[in-house]
Amino acid sequence: MAYGLPPAVPAAGSTSAVKQVKLDRECELRIEVGNETPLRLRLLSGTAEIFGTELPPEIWLTFPPRHKFAVFTWYGAVVELDGDTETDYTADETPMVSYVNVHAVLDGRRSRARASPPESDSSQGPRVIVVGPIDSGKSTLSRMLLSWAAKQGWKPTFIDLDIGQGAITLPGCIAATPIELPIDPVEGVPLDMPLVYFYGHTTPSNNVDLYKVLVKELADILERQFAGNVESRAAGMVINTMGWIEGVGYELLQHAISTFNANVVLVLGQEKLFSMLKKDVSKNNPTVDVVKLQKSGGVVSRHVKFRQRTRSYRIKASHLFYSLSNDLSPHANIANFSDLSIYRIGGGPQAPHSALPIGAKSVADPLRLAPVNINRELLHVVLAVSFAKEPEEIISSNVAGFIYVTDIDIQRKKITYLAPSPGDLPGKFLIMGSLTWLET
Repeated sequence: MAYGLPPAVPAAGSTSAVKQVKLDRECELRIEVGNETPLRLRLLSGTAEIFGTELPPEIWLTFPPRHKFAVFTWYGAVVELDGDTETDYTADETPMVSYVNVHAVLDGRRSRARASPPESDSSQGPRVIVVGPIDSGKSTLSRMLLSWAAKQGWKPTFIDLDIGQGAITLPGCIAATPIELPIDPVEGVPLDMPLVYFYGHTTPSNNVDLYKVLVKELADILERQFAGNVESRAAGMVINTMGWIEGVGYELLQHAISTFNANVVLVLGQEKLFSMLKKDVSKNNPTVDVVKLQKSGGVVSRHVKFRQRTRSYRIKASHLFYSLSNDLSPHANIANFSDLSIYRIGGGPQAPHSALPIGAKSVADPLRLAPVNINRELLHVVLAVSFAKEPEEIISSNVAGFIYVTDIDIQRKKITYLAPSPGDLPGKFLIMGSLTWLET
C-alpha cells in the first residue's frame, strides 16, 4: 500500500517550512515524507486519524524519511507540518465511509458472537481476509479495521501473509499477533506477542509447498488458541494477503481463505478478482460474504526498486535490529561454528515451474531439510532462530527472532552476528532462506 501523489499530477517541490493545513469534514491530507529528513506533524484542532488511529492533540509525531501516509478527518481538523515533504495534498473523495460501514457490520458480528454460548458455532466472530492486486491498499485497510476494532475494546488477531513486505515483522515471514490498542501511526504493529514462521523468501514461487505448509501451521495454532479463548474467538481476525492474484497466486488466496475458515472476503481494486472469488468461494461455502470495495485514490503503484528499498528498510526498522527512531541498537555477538546448526528448507533455490520443460516436474523435495556449511557465503544473510529442539521440528516450529551475519572467520571458526539482545541465542537451529541485507 502506498500513499502519494497520483502519477498524472506533477509532483510538488520539496518543502520544509512549518505550515498549517485545514481539512474539511471527510477529507484527508496525503503525505509523502522527503527522502532525507524526517517530518514532524501534530493536530492543532478538531479530530483526525492516521489509518484508523486517532491523533493526540498538540503532540508532535515524527515520521521517518520516505514514509507515506494520510491524515483523515470525519468532522474537520487543522494539522501542522514541520519538515520536508516530497508531496502533500488534500483530497475530498475517499472510500472511508464504505470502510467504516464494513467496520460497523464486523462490530455487530463480534457482539453477537460474544453473546452466543461459547461452545456454539455462532460464538466465532468475523474472520476477515483482505485481498487485491499489488498496491491496492490491503495493508492500510487491514490497519484501519484492526485499529477501529481495538478502539471499541476488542482484541482482534492480525495475520500477515504478505511475505514481500512484512507488516508485522521481517519480509519473508508469515506472522500473527493480537492487536490490543489502535496501531501506532509511526512504529506500526507492536511486537509483544507475535507468532512468526520463517519462509525465508519474498515470493511464494520459490517454494509454494513450503508456503502452504507454514500457512497451515499458523492456522492450526491459532485455531487451538481460539478454542480456549472466548474473547479472541469473538473478536476474530483480519488477514492481510500478498498482491499475487493470478495463477498460483490465486490458488494460494483460495488456500488461505479455506485454511483460516475466513467468512468475510474484502476485495480491493479489481472487478475480475471479485467476480472469480464470488463464484469460486460461494461454490465451496455459500455462507462466506465476498464484498467489493473501492481502493483509495491516494494509492499509487510503486516501482520495483522502490519496493526493494522499502523491504530493506523494513528489515532495518522491524524492531529486530534498529527502531524507527534509532533509539535502539543491535548487539554484536560471536559464536563458534560448532554452536550453531544452519538449515535450508527445500535443498536450495529451485527453478520455477515455468522454467521446466513442458510436462516435467521438479525432483527436489520442497520440504527437505538441507544442512548449510558455514562459510563466507553467509555474509549479510538474515537467519531465523528456530524454537525447534530437533532438526525434524524445524518446519513445524515458529521462530524466536533473527540474526544478521556480519563476519565469518574461517580460521578461528567464529561467526559474528547482530542480534536484538546480548547473550546466547534461544536455540541452536537456524534457518536460511534468500533474505539478505546490506547495512547502510
